[in-house]
Amino acid sequence: MTEISARNRQSAKGSSSLAARVLELVASGQASSRAELAGLLGAAPSTISLTVGQLVERGLIAEEGTQSSTGGRPRKVLRLGGTDEFAVAADLGGRHARIGVALPGGRLEKVSTVPFVIADGPEQALPRLAETLEALAEERGRDRLCGVGLSLPGPVDIRSGAAMLPSRMPGWNRFPVATWLEERFGVPAAVDNDANCMAMGEHTVRPAEHRQSIMVKIGSAIGAGVIVDGRLYRGATGAAGDITHIRIDGAADIPCSCGKTGCLETVASGAALVRILRERGADVSSIEDVVGLAADADPEATRAVRRAGEHLGQVLAANVNFFNPDAVYLGGILSTLEPFVAAVRSQLYDSCHPLVTEHLTIERASLGVDAGVVGAGQFALQRAMAHALRNAGGTGLGGDRLGTAAPRTP
Repeated sequence: MTEISARNRQSAKGSSSLAARVLELVASGQASSRAELAGLLGAAPSTISLTVGQLVERGLIAEEGTQSSTGGRPRKVLRLGGTDEFAVAADLGGRHARIGVALPGGRLEKVSTVPFVIADGPEQALPRLAETLEALAEERGRDRLCGVGLSLPGPVDIRSGAAMLPSRMPGWNRFPVATWLEERFGVPAAVDNDANCMAMGEHTVRPAEHRQSIMVKIGSAIGAGVIVDGRLYRGATGAAGDITHIRIDGAADIPCSCGKTGCLETVASGAALVRILRERGADVSSIEDVVGLAADADPEATRAVRRAGEHLGQVLAANVNFFNPDAVYLGGILSTLEPFVAAVRSQLYDSCHPLVTEHLTIERASLGVDAGVVGAGQFALQRAMAHALRNAGGTGLGGDRLGTAAPRTP
């Protein structure tokens, strides 16, 4: 009897995990039919049909219309049950925030950039941001708001939704951002770091066959998000993708914000370029100044930017050789500079094995400045779907946030 009970619990857990993945893929727009779900999840069509049927009965998924098929009967199109539901999301920077209304499938509405001073600390900055997001929600219909998503420019403990030891976010360390948002808005909240949100956002709008990718954000600092088999990969402690503190020869003994020396950040980040150019006599005080000079073909700025791209490419090459991804996407303000992108691309082709680069896509993020807010919005929608699944009788999800756990988590 004990063995039977254990098997039943395991079966229920597996069934609920599959239901969560189905919801995640439909919410993100990566799948819109039962056949596509079966292909992406590697599950039997009969198993997918049973799971979809259960979700339809619960009102979490709806089927409507048809889409073209390569043969046989036309496929019904899958969508989330509540198509009028939405999330509000924000991608925070040092002096501004990109905000918008997030819809299923990676769509954004009412996107804008608003003032946001992260150095003011969460007690002052978050209430002002919340007022702006509440205005967005009211305009669309507050009763249909299902989630809130936030992208932070620093490390995040995904379980608690709190910033952890952020070097450029005074006052934010261990502040319970997710809990604060949930208490303020009364809906589930998803909080993650900017590189992970950008990786998720870009993955949502990329071809379905790109299941393995690395997204690198290059702004004042450097961060990376890793997609493995179509899901964000976090690693054992949530620190996967932290390439910024890899030591390289070109950095020598330059002090880093982490307290050590010789990190990639000290020679390839926006903050590093400001320092380097000022040491060479250039009149720059911000990363925007650096980009302006390089965009005007200033020789010293162009040389520094290209060298920064070479340093980043050197570190990325080791990761690309090891991981063998479908694509490397570059985001952040430095990715707008062609000399920087060209230097990264050249270094990868020069340092990686030909089999690795044969079909490798290396390009700017197609979503540009919206990648982070799209990802934060998708995490919020997935979090809301996980909450709805539990409320509808789903089991086995525990306290995990849908779409935010590493692939090793059942």
